[in-house]
Amino acid sequence: MNATKLVRTKGETPLGKPFWYLRCRIEPSLNGMDNQEEVKMKKSVILGAATVAGLAAGAAMAGTVDDVKARGKLNCGVTTGLVGFAAPDANGEWQGFDVSLCRAVAAAVLGDASAVEFVPTTGKTRFTALASGEIDMLARNTTWTFSRDVDLKFEFVGVNYYDGQGFMVPKALGVSSAKELDGATVCIQTGTTTELNLADFFRSNNISYEPVPIETNAEAQQQYLAGACDVYTTDASGLAATRATFENPGDHILLPEIISKEPLGPLVRHGDHEWGDVVRWTLNALVSAEELGVTSANIDEMSAGTDNPEVNRLLGSEGTLGEMLGLDAQWAMRAIKAGGNYGEVFAKNIGEETPIGLARGLNGQWTDGGLLYSPPFR
Repeated sequence: MNATKLVRTKGETPLGKPFWYLRCRIEPSLNGMDNQEEVKMKKSVILGAATVAGLAAGAAMAGTVDDVKARGKLNCGVTTGLVGFAAPDANGEWQGFDVSLCRAVAAAVLGDASAVEFVPTTGKTRFTALASGEIDMLARNTTWTFSRDVDLKFEFVGVNYYDGQGFMVPKALGVSSAKELDGATVCIQTGTTTELNLADFFRSNNISYEPVPIETNAEAQQQYLAGACDVYTTDASGLAATRATFENPGDHILLPEIISKEPLGPLVRHGDHEWGDVVRWTLNALVSAEELGVTSANIDEMSAGTDNPEVNRLLGSEGTLGEMLGLDAQWAMRAIKAGGNYGEVFAKNIGEETPIGLARGLNGQWTDGGLLYSPPFR
């Protein structure tokens, strides 16, 4: 049986500019006995990825900066609810570490940190929402991977949290290592990198598990506490945030194994470089502000001018960095004032003094042995 294959091919527009398109190529089967269901599944995967990529390319052409300004509101995709990162408070106001980045971008572009429409997304719906233009950016504990960046046509503009996948179990289960979980039932969110990581870990350790698919953190929490699964696995930060909401958090432990690298960060659509620059440098502004000692408490004083040229460029008292972004000189100052510098945002939402209790660790400044490092503002 022959197989149809989509091939990425380079062509030229009538003006002579290169572009890429998909064409079909008929290839002979290697074994002559392709399973029809397998062929259908492969076609579905190819067409699904092509659809997302096509949506992303089309939406990016619109010019998101102009769209956001004209709309007067930033549409920001977030999780459906993860305390500390993105969740509505008792008054229905969205709060959290990722939420703060959305507000910082809105402040930079629109001059109003509250001009944000938060759009809850699941692991399955987040990429379609971004590709279709339903949201302008995604700030939803999303791991930067090769395929998401290249194949799905998204652009990760930085890392705002360095994480890794872990495991949470009831203390009563009596295990102290993930390698003791042979035969366990595991709650796992579909449409995430954790699915593949989990399969790889159990396979490499020659142990078995039974997956319990869930779509949201709320569903995972409900199933886990009801005993529908022995284990809940996701990013370690997410496990800590989830455990903090339990009535008796001390009855549950995080196992020591971290089985993956999960660089989490905001992303936008490929092709809209001006918008990508705005989101990227807003994140960098929060990181640099902490390194340079700019805080929500002293920013008004420092914005009048300091002896440090980089602080002055960051806050707009000298140079034309804002103009280069298509924004005014105070864009970064507004972004920082919206919720504080990176360290302030971290401490307020997920730091050691919060119920979640996360240490800075890898998310410390490079000057303190962490991985946070912004390119210079010059």
